[in-house]
Amino acid sequence: MLKGIVLAIVAIFIAWSALDFIIHGMLLKETYEATAHLWRTIQDTNMMLMHAVTLAVAICFVLLYQRCVSEKSVAMGLKLGVLFGLAAGIMSASAYVYMPISLMLAIDWFIGTLVKFVIAGWLVGLFVKSEAL
Repeated sequence: MLKGIVLAIVAIFIAWSALDFIIHGMLLKETYEATAHLWRTIQDTNMMLMHAVTLAVAICFVLLYQRCVSEKSVAMGLKLGVLFGLAAGIMSASAYVYMPISLMLAIDWFIGTLVKFVIAGWLVGLFVKSEAL
């Protein structure tokens, strides 16, 4: 099971890093440029901390699945991914309440977060299996 846990963490970290590049670095690039006054510059961004946070959330997600989901399968991984993605997506989009961002950007963050966790759920379901009795 340990091998599956490690593989799931690595796969999720890689998938999320790639998706973050696509979502934030490509799809939302113009939106971020138009609202540059709200964000740190690339030079002021702590990329190591960003990667550490991504890894920490991947670890937490995989361990939550491993410890709290009794029937391990891709379907259960997807269910957890959807539920966790909805919660995390709502939290991401809630920045609209206190930041001067557009509603469309908040919706994009919600969708991006949901997609990332659905993919994480699929990956954790693929890699983390129940222990043999």
